[in-house]
Amino acid sequence: MGTRTHFMLKPLNSPCLAPSRFPTLRSGSAWTLSIVVSVAVFLAPALWNGFAIIFFDTGGYVGRVLDMTLAPGRSLFYGLFLWAASLGWWSFWGPILVQSLGAVWVIHRILRCHGLPSGPLATALYCGALGFLTSISWYTSQLMPDILVPLVTLSLWLLAVDWKKLSWLNRFGLVALCLLGLMSHMSCLALAIGLVVALVCIWWVAKRLKWPWTISILPPAAVVLGSLLLMPFLHLVLVGQGGFTPGGPVFVFGRLVQDGIAQRWLAEHCPAPGIKLCELQARIPHTADDFLWRDDSPFHDIGGWSGEGDDEIKFLVSASIKAYPYTFIWTSLRATAEQMVIVDTGDGLDEFHAAARGIFVDLNSRTRASFNAARQQQGQITQPLFDGLNLIHKPIAHLSMLGLLIIMGWGLYKKRYDFTALALFTFLALLGNAFICGALSNPHDRYQSRLVWIATLVCGMAISCQWRGRKISAVGQLQEHPHR
Repeated sequence: MGTRTHFMLKPLNSPCLAPSRFPTLRSGSAWTLSIVVSVAVFLAPALWNGFAIIFFDTGGYVGRVLDMTLAPGRSLFYGLFLWAASLGWWSFWGPILVQSLGAVWVIHRILRCHGLPSGPLATALYCGALGFLTSISWYTSQLMPDILVPLVTLSLWLLAVDWKKLSWLNRFGLVALCLLGLMSHMSCLALAIGLVVALVCIWWVAKRLKWPWTISILPPAAVVLGSLLLMPFLHLVLVGQGGFTPGGPVFVFGRLVQDGIAQRWLAEHCPAPGIKLCELQARIPHTADDFLWRDDSPFHDIGGWSGEGDDEIKFLVSASIKAYPYTFIWTSLRATAEQMVIVDTGDGLDEFHAAARGIFVDLNSRTRASFNAARQQQGQITQPLFDGLNLIHKPIAHLSMLGLLIIMGWGLYKKRYDFTALALFTFLALLGNAFICGALSNPHDRYQSRLVWIATLVCGMAISCQWRGRKISAVGQLQEHPHR
């Protein structure tokens, strides 16, 4: 049945949970205005661009639906989401609108879960601040599953700590959002498995320290287990090929190439039966990206993304790790540390995206016209633009990660154990993401940039809680001593 108890926060006389003096607007028109403003913030890059932001991989997700096939690292399910939300490729504003609405809703729910102002004005202020201080808008506006990684992280938290208080409609929404994210990218699924383990550990620590804390492990665990069962089953039903989205060993091998481990094995063990790369090792480039994506890479000579060379790649990954385990561990730690701190906004968005352009131009005449007219396709999204944004986004991201460590101690001191646990959970999510993407693939700014904004959100929530506590305390003192 799993571990299940009832989540409790501080008593209602806690300063942070006292009746809100923050201006609240509850009318339907206020919520409409709040949602419009928040969504506009999250769609700002796309509105300026004139079309949804695309990345190298975007065309691959669309192509999965056009071909109804599986391909390494390109989820069929995110492709189906793009097809459904765009109303059959009619308008690509649909997917980014859904992504933006999902982000606004999850932010509202997390504020409400922790007893902070969560009405129309507060929700809009938080969304506006995140849009200005972090990279979130560049992911909500992008036709990529990257935004689903932080939304799944927060949704798993809500399913664990707020399950009893959630309506069935909210439960359904969070579960649906989780399933979409978990089946849209294998890195998200791997992270979610780790986060369920983290929730179990947090529950155990809280129980040992006798915090007034309870948590439901079953809901998030059931969602993750459900995705593990659904993905291969739906692949079998839809394309006649069971299993998970392929490609994992290829990306790991790319990291081994970047660290020189693969080249070392080939140099010391070639010639080897069945290893075609033995004859091609002189042409192996020095970076993972060049090995995987350059047209003249020997990767394409052994089958490339067709899967013909998968057995060789799997063997080389296993053999290299077994031959040099300590080197692999050290380089994994180094890659994780590097991935943890590289958080620049705009990674790869200013490049040409030839494959994605080909897909969108050939999709239909309506899409072709608006796609070609977009600033991104006109070369107007440039690195200097992101250099300016990163003057704000990068230090805020680093300070926010440091802030999580401070919040853990602050929460213990203030007996706000919910904040201690949330900060710990968020930090573990960032660390797990850095390991999965850095050590098992290859460090890139976008992998951490897509997730780090939740650290800024948690820091903002803690600051709000502390500020409200001091304000309410000061009001209380004036009421007790009105003539001082």
